[in-house]
Amino acid sequence: MTIKECYDAIGGDYEAVYQRMMKKEALVTKFTKKFLNDSSFKNLKDNLGAGNVEEAFRAAHTLKGVSQNLAFDALYKPSSDLAEILRAGSTEGADELMVIIAEEYEKTVEAISKLD
Repeated sequence: MTIKECYDAIGGDYEAVYQRMMKKEALVTKFTKKFLNDSSFKNLKDNLGAGNVEEAFRAAHTLKGVSQNLAFDALYKPSSDLAEILRAGSTEGADELMVIIAEEYEKTVEAISKLD
């Protein structure tokens, strides 16, 4: 799978990240692959499950930022929504958003894993 095909598969904005990375496809690929080592999703899941809203917020905020920087739009939106809920110290609606985030995260990881 090419990097462009990967972005198509995950609903990402390849052109946006390509521009952000100085029009260097190798940089886009490099940083996209680094996402596989990012621990923010695991931290979010673990801390939300443990009821640690403050740490869950940090993880959601990190996941939101990484997703935004890499133009993973389908993962960015629910991560951003969850970060705002957690920022307010609430967990209302968090379970529903976590279902969406988990689906998009798994889809993203799977596509990145198939990169050439």
